[in-house]
Amino acid sequence: MKKVLLIATVFVAGLLVGQKTFEAPSTVLHVVTVRWTKDSTPAQRQAALDGVRTMAQNYPGIKRVWLKSIKVQPSDYSAAFVMEFADRKALEDYVQAPAHAEWKKLYDPVHDQSTTHDITN
Repeated sequence: MKKVLLIATVFVAGLLVGQKTFEAPSTVLHVVTVRWTKDSTPAQRQAALDGVRTMAQNYPGIKRVWLKSIKVQPSDYSAAFVMEFADRKALEDYVQAPAHAEWKKLYDPVHDQSTTHDITN
């Protein structure tokens, strides 16, 4: 009987460990794809991307950033970044935040065009 109980316990534990779980967070993802100006330098482009990290450090509404592009579309765009905001209000307020104004000094001169997608659950 103990052996059957042990086998059943191990089986149930295996089921619980093997279940797929996922989250649907209430944060807001701000996804931006960028086409740089033709005359911008790699150093200027990198400074603009590094500036996203600095902005996140100085604006409490940003929880996380992603800065390394793996694939960007359309083909004439060459960079993308993502900022995760605590909530919709944090995203709305960031437009007027001093950290955003400072970052735009790096970003605006070197980006030709961008697309933005804001996503939440």
